Amino acid sequence: MTLLQTGSLFTAALVAVIAAVVSILSGLAIYDALRHSAAPHTPREVVVWWPLLIYGPWTVASLSILRSALHRRRALHSWSIVLLFSTLATLLCVAQTPRTIAAAAASALPAVAALACFQQLVRQITLTRPPRQPAPRHRNRVRSVAAQLRRTPAAGRSQDSAPAASASADGRAARSPSHGHGHSRGQRLG
Repeated sequence: MTLLQTGSLFTAALVAVIAAVVSILSGLAIYDALRHSAAPHTPREVVVWWPLLIYGPWTVASLSILRSALHRRRALHSWSIVLLFSTLATLLCVAQTPRTIAAAAASALPAVAALACFQQLVRQITLTRPPRQPAPRHRNRVRSVAAQLRRTPAAGRSQDSAPAASASADGRAARSPSHGHGHSRGQRLG
C-alpha cells in the first residue's frame, strides 16, 4: 500500500468513528423530545420505545446505503427513507421547542448533524472504492453497415455503393442461423 492509500483508509476510518459518535449523541439528544411528542397520544408502555420508530427505519436504511456503497451500487430508495425519517425527527423536535429561532435551530441540529455525518461517511466509502467503469459495448461494424444498407431503398443505390452492398452480403454470410427456429439473426432484427 502506498502512503496515499494508507492516508485515505485512515481518514475514512476516522470519519466512520466520528459519524458513529455524532449519530449516537444525536439519538440521545432528541430521545426525550421524541418521547414527549408521542406522550399525549400513545400508551405509557409504548412511549419509551417511540424514538425507535424514527431511528429504527433510519438505521436500517443507513446500513442498506453502506452495503450498497461497499458494492458500488446506488441506493436511491434507502436514501429517501433516511431523508424522510431525518425530516420527521427534525420536525418532531422543533415542534416541542419554544417558538424562537435559537431553540428551533438547537432542536433541529442533532438530526441534521447525524444526517450530514452519515452522508460524508458514505462519500468516504465511495472515494476509497471508486465505481467500476463498465466495459463499453461496441457494435459489430459489419452489422451496423448492413442495417444501414437495408434501410436505404434499393433504387437509390448507384455503382458507388457496390462495395457497401458486398459488405452487407458478407455480414449476412457471417451470421449463423438460430438454433432450430428457421430464422437468421438478421431476419429477426429486420
